[in-house]
Amino acid sequence: MSHTYPPLNIEVRTPRLTLAGASDELLERLVPTVRAGVAETAPWPFDDPISLYADNPDREWRWLRGIWAGRARVDPSFWRLYFVVLLDGEPVGMQDLIGTDFAKFGTVSSFSWLAPGQRGRGLGKEMRTAVLHLAFAGLGAREASSDAFADNDASNRVSRALGYEKNGTTWDTRRGEVGLIQCWRLTRDAWDRARRDDIELAGVQECLPVLGLV
Repeated sequence: MSHTYPPLNIEVRTPRLTLAGASDELLERLVPTVRAGVAETAPWPFDDPISLYADNPDREWRWLRGIWAGRARVDPSFWRLYFVVLLDGEPVGMQDLIGTDFAKFGTVSSFSWLAPGQRGRGLGKEMRTAVLHLAFAGLGAREASSDAFADNDASNRVSRALGYEKNGTTWDTRRGEVGLIQCWRLTRDAWDRARRDDIELAGVQECLPVLGLV
């Protein structure tokens, strides 16, 4: 389906999965996963505040409102592109790409989650690889950052495997408890050395004016 709003038409396709712009239709198909629970056991992966820790039905309402609000706030100083992760056409999670003063600094960060039943299959790494391809090959990023709680082994393994380097630590809270955050940094040169040639981008050029990049 073609949308009037260009960010909803971006797709990133790898041999394993597709990142598709998070239209309301795709979000609605993800609601059962959000309702069932994305994070229910320690170590808690997300910092405060986050809708995915709330009780239902407030959880899915807050989750939807947060994405709607984020989609509406798009200008050269800040944008967040939301993608639904499709595996064999079925939605299994989300992958976001965030730019703050991107036209000036060329830096991005990312956020993602995956349905519990889909974890441990290498999809988290594939999702991040896909969104990094969009950032570097599609948008011309200079650098990507990521962070995760120090005990979030899955996220930190993905960063390490994709060539990020440790970039210090900081602190945050999750469900009211203080936790150590490991920060990561990936330069364009490091990404370029391991870039893949089997990832396809669609709809990127049409989105550039929305992001203030032309």
